[in-house]
Amino acid sequence: MSSLARPIGLGLAARDDIGDVVGWALQARDAGLDSIWVHDSYFERDAITFVTSIARALELDGETGEGGFRVALGAVNPNTRHPVVLAMTGSALDEILPGRIVMAVGTGLPLRLKQMGIPYAPDSALEDVSQAIDTLRQLWRGERLPSATPGLPPIQPMFPPTHRIPIHVAAYRREFVTLAGQKADGYLARPAESIASLRGILERLDVAAIAAGRDPGEIEREGYLLSLVDSTRREALNRAKREPFVIYMMSVLGDVSLKRAGFEPELRDRIAAAWRAEDYHGAGALIPDELLDAYMLCGTREDVAAKAMAFHSEAGLGLPLLQPVLQEDRQINELVAAAALYAGLPEPASSRAAARAAVSIAAAAAATTATESPEPQVAGGAPGATGLTDDRTLGLGDRLARRAGAVWEILRPFAYTASVIPVLTGGALAAVDHDFSWLPFVAALLGGVLLHSGTNIVNEIYDVRKGIDTITSPRASHALLKARMTERQAFVTAFAAFALAVVVGVYLIALRGPAIVGLGLAGVLGGYFYTAPPFEYKYRAMGVPLVFLLMGPLMVVGTFFAVTGTWSATALAASVPVGLLVAAILDGNEWRDINEDSRAGISTLSARIGRVRAHYFYVALVLGAYMALGLTVAIGWLPPQTLIAIVSLPFLAQVIRSAELGATGQQRAIAMIDVQTARLHLTFGSLLVVGILLSAVPLHG
Repeated sequence: MSSLARPIGLGLAARDDIGDVVGWALQARDAGLDSIWVHDSYFERDAITFVTSIARALELDGETGEGGFRVALGAVNPNTRHPVVLAMTGSALDEILPGRIVMAVGTGLPLRLKQMGIPYAPDSALEDVSQAIDTLRQLWRGERLPSATPGLPPIQPMFPPTHRIPIHVAAYRREFVTLAGQKADGYLARPAESIASLRGILERLDVAAIAAGRDPGEIEREGYLLSLVDSTRREALNRAKREPFVIYMMSVLGDVSLKRAGFEPELRDRIAAAWRAEDYHGAGALIPDELLDAYMLCGTREDVAAKAMAFHSEAGLGLPLLQPVLQEDRQINELVAAAALYAGLPEPASSRAAARAAVSIAAAAAATTATESPEPQVAGGAPGATGLTDDRTLGLGDRLARRAGAVWEILRPFAYTASVIPVLTGGALAAVDHDFSWLPFVAALLGGVLLHSGTNIVNEIYDVRKGIDTITSPRASHALLKARMTERQAFVTAFAAFALAVVVGVYLIALRGPAIVGLGLAGVLGGYFYTAPPFEYKYRAMGVPLVFLLMGPLMVVGTFFAVTGTWSATALAASVPVGLLVAAILDGNEWRDINEDSRAGISTLSARIGRVRAHYFYVALVLGAYMALGLTVAIGWLPPQTLIAIVSLPFLAQVIRSAELGATGQQRAIAMIDVQTARLHLTFGSLLVVGILLSAVPLHG
């Protein structure tokens, strides 16, 4: 396989699907990258298993001989894997992929070691790593080692590898950098180092090498560069501020590193305090663009390539390792493309490498991009912040795609279960009563979805106006915040949805009479004034009961009436469990967002009753749906077949588990509670509809 003109690698964490990671490694190899580096993600997956799978896939794909695409363990440590075991691992890997294996050794994360009860002390950790390097080399040379227990035979290695396996040091403390200069084949820098900090580290590496009588040029130097690619730099920065891993990395930056990059540790301390409180929204809002620019590669693929060049030329990083914040196909594709751009850049001759690299890339991209023009500054970014290249104005096709994406995002289609399931329930009851008509049913379904759509959009408009939603909000739509859609365009879209709902209502009025007027007005006014003044039900602790009424009894009973022209007590009974789960979707959202709502001066029901009661109220709503179903069946209001809805119990167990973790203060556990509850509502409601329809099937003995 051909190689890029300048070496660059890909760094991945041992997480996600092994098959995907193997595929990405082959993709990187085919694109000419130098290597792939996989590091342990404690309590997730095992890096050695991933590396073994990659090596085997490369072997089966015809990789032979030395000097080609390398596979690196970056990094392992002697605290969780004894050096003898590491030596055995390296030998086995070299047999699979001869001459292509690299092993980076460090101490492991002290916090994770302590969590596992493994002793850690800074002084002994240095000696442990140094001794591990010596042990690995002795064993790989086939030398005997004295037994650690007196009186026992020495360790006789039976596995010396055929090829030399380079050993790199992976650590950031100055003593470890010195150790790397003294005896390692390379140095692996951790993620989130600034150019200034990395320059100082590599200078110390050179000094240590010279003092040890070594040529610094013989020591390989690589480092993980956290990367996040999007269509513009602005969107990449906004996305980064919403990622818990990025927030964590910004919360553990060292004092010296921060000062070298021009930041005060007090900023890090405030981010760390919010992180420890699991207030990721607040922590992300504290991160300025400049901090991300110093420690990450954020932007378009061109931005990433230019910043990688800056790390190479200004800090002396010989092998940049692009490490995606998000391990997914799109990010890997973009980083592989960025690697090719990086390899084609001219070598900058001055300390202004980043600026020159950006100019070169901008010229190369001129044929495929429009005139450069920064996007408007939006919430969550530092005013006046600039990057290596300005955000580019998108072409017509991209603009249309962004607009369609903005409409999709602001509509929040994942929540449509809240309007579709009640209509399906009412329609199923009408079908069982043998009084079903397709046209009014479709009209009721369309009207319900349109009202829901308009409500979602108006809700976002006023949440943004009041400062409840910001660019770092975990589950909010960001269509307005990203300036993908203006507030005026959002209002036009919302009013269009409401207007179409009215048109549908006129048809139903002509069909069923004036009773539809009351149902329609309740839907339109309830939806619009849910967050809009002067009523603002959501902000006055009335959101949950209003949603229960509108998307429970009103929609189920209203649909039955629209389809049949009659009222039904059975429909009212069926609406209760459906409405309780819809209310639970909103209640889970309000419970999770108590901090943000309170800071914005918003008084939701959860904010008024407090976290403890909000937790119990949420659990009561989801359990109440099942209790209500059982009660209505026991009384005879619903047929026994509807008990098929209890097949959704695994989804109930999931949300209850998340809720219990959230009640202990683990905010991350309820970050997706609204989506999880919507999934429960969809499953429960769909099964309820199936049960209703099954009740009409005659049983034959």
